[in-house]
Amino acid sequence: MQYPLISEYVRAIQDASDNLGELAHLVPVLDDHGEPYRSSGAFAVVFKMKDEQTGKCYALKCFTEEQEGRAEAYRLIADELEFVDSSYITSVKYLDKEIFVDSSCEEDEFPVLLMDWIDGETMENYIAENYQDNYAMAMLCYRFCKMAAWLRSQPFAHGDIKPDNIMVRPDGNLTLVDYDGMFVPAMKGQKSPTIGTKDFSHPLRTVDDFNETIDDFALASIALSLKAISMNSTLLDTYGASDRLLFSESDYRTPSSSKAISALQDLMCDKDFCTLYSLFMLALARKDLSACSCRLFIGEKPISSQTIEDLSTEITKDELKEAFIDEWGVKYSKDGRMLLEVPQELKGYYFVKEGTQFICDNAFSGCSSLTGIVISNSVVSIGDSAFFKCTSLISIFIPDSVTRIGNGAFSYCETLINIVIPTSVTNLKGNPFSFWNGKLECLSFNFVYEYGVLFNKDKSEIISFRNQEQETYVIPNGVRNVRFGAFINCKSLTDIIIPNSMTIIGNAAFSGCISLKSINIPDGVIRIGNAAFAGCISLKSINIPDGVIRIGNYAFFGCRSLSNIVISDSVSNIGRVAFHGCSLSSNLKQELISRFGNKIF
Repeated sequence: MQYPLISEYVRAIQDASDNLGELAHLVPVLDDHGEPYRSSGAFAVVFKMKDEQTGKCYALKCFTEEQEGRAEAYRLIADELEFVDSSYITSVKYLDKEIFVDSSCEEDEFPVLLMDWIDGETMENYIAENYQDNYAMAMLCYRFCKMAAWLRSQPFAHGDIKPDNIMVRPDGNLTLVDYDGMFVPAMKGQKSPTIGTKDFSHPLRTVDDFNETIDDFALASIALSLKAISMNSTLLDTYGASDRLLFSESDYRTPSSSKAISALQDLMCDKDFCTLYSLFMLALARKDLSACSCRLFIGEKPISSQTIEDLSTEITKDELKEAFIDEWGVKYSKDGRMLLEVPQELKGYYFVKEGTQFICDNAFSGCSSLTGIVISNSVVSIGDSAFFKCTSLISIFIPDSVTRIGNGAFSYCETLINIVIPTSVTNLKGNPFSFWNGKLECLSFNFVYEYGVLFNKDKSEIISFRNQEQETYVIPNGVRNVRFGAFINCKSLTDIIIPNSMTIIGNAAFSGCISLKSINIPDGVIRIGNAAFAGCISLKSINIPDGVIRIGNYAFFGCRSLSNIVISDSVSNIGRVAFHGCSLSSNLKQELISRFGNKIF
C-alpha cells in the first residue's frame, strides 16, 4: 500500500474537521508559523491535536510507509495496554481508514494511531542539554533504572528502547513512546517487526527474538551509559554521538577492543556502577537478563553535592494541587518556600512574600503587564525562564541572598533597563540574559564581565555575549566552551574567530546570528551542539575539521546561503535535520546522505 507524503498529511490535518472520521472533534495545535505542530520519523509523522471541549491534547500518528501486520499488531497492543496503569506507558488506539488525504495514492483513506500527548522533551535532547550537570544525569539514570525494573516485571516489552523513544516530562519522570516494535503475550510465536536500533540492540538480535526479554540488553546498555556520564561527562564528548550514547554496534561486537568500554574501568570504585556494568556484560554475553532480579537496576537515589537551589525550581503537579493562592492569584507551595506560578494578567508591581526561597521555572513567564518586581531577601534561587517575556518589566532588584539564576531567566524582557548580578551569585545556568539588551552589571567575583562579554571565573566559558553592534569578535585563547545561547541573535556579528582551546560549541550558541558570513572551527572542537548555528542565513561555507565527533540536531538548520560543507572522517554522527534548508548542490547532498542518511536534511 502506498502512503501520502508528509506535506499531503499536513494539508489534510489543516482541515481536520472535514478529513477525520471518528476523531473529527480534534483540531490541530499550531506552531509559531501557523502550521500544524508536528514531528516526523522514519515511518510516520505525528501531529499534536487538541480536544477543544476538554482541553486535552493527543498525539495523532499518520503513517508514511507500509509495515506488514501493523494493524493487527496495534489492536493487540491496545488491548494489552488498556488496563496498564503506569506513567511509563500511554494508551493507544488504532483506527483504520480514519483520515481522508487528497494525494496521488490509489487509496484516499488511511489509518492513524491515537495516543495521549506527552509534554516534555525526548531523553536524547534532555541529555544533550544537561549531560554536563552531574546531578541531573545521576537523577536521570536513577529514574531510568526504576523504569527499567518496572518494564522487566511486565509481560510485555517495548522492542526499541533508545533515548529518542523516551520522553522526559517537566517533572523529570519518564514515559515510553513509539510502540511499533512492541511485544505483548498475544504475539507469542510471531516474528518481530524490528530488531531495534543497532546502537542499542544486541548485535546478534534477530526477528526470531520476540518475547518479554527483548528490551533487556538495551536497558542494560543505556543504564550503564547514563551512570558513566553522570560520573564523567567528558565520556560523552569523547565517545558519544547525537543519536546514541557511549556505545555503538562495533563496541558490542568487539568489546575487548572497544575504547569506550575500556574507559569505564576508571569508574569501578562506585558500587552501583559495578552492578550496572555487570548487568551490561551479562546481557552482552546472553542477550537477556532472564536470571537476574529486576531490583538490580535500582541503586541508591543520588544525593546532590550541589547547593539546594540548583535542584528546587522545577514544579510538580502535586505542589500545584496543594498550593495556596494569595490575594493576587499567585500560587505558593504549601510550606511557603516556593513561588510556583503567577497569573499572566498580573499588573503593576509585585512583592514576593518573605520566606520564599525559590522562584520556580517559568513562574512569571508571559506576565506582559508586570512593571516591577521586589524580590524578598529570603530568595536563594531564580528558576529557568522565570521572567520570560515580561515585556513591560521596568525594574527588578536581585538581593544578596540569591546564589543561582536560571537559563533564560530574563529573556525577552524588552523594557528592563538594567540587571545587577549581586556578589552572592555563584551559579548562572546557561545564559540567563539571552534576548535581553539592557545594561548588565556584575558584582560577583565568581564571574568575569569585561567589554560586554560575561565569562565564568576562569574565563574557560563564555556565558553571554552582549555587544549587539560588534561585527568581529576574537574569542580569547583559553575559552573551551561557548554556553547555550551565548551569542544567540547577535545580528551584527559577521566574523567569529575561535581559538584552538575550544572543545565544545554549545546548543544554540550562535543561533540567529544572521550576519555571520564565515567561521573557522579549529581541530580541538569535538562537539557542535543542537541548533548551534541555526538561522545563520549569511553563512556560506563551513569546514568541519578532524576531531569533531558529533554534530547536533538542527545544527545548521535554515542556513539558506550555506552551499559548501566539508566534513571530516572523524564525524561519526550528525543529528536530525542538521542541514535542512541549506543550499547544497545535489551531488554534495547525495554524498552526505550516503554517509549519514536522509535524516540530516
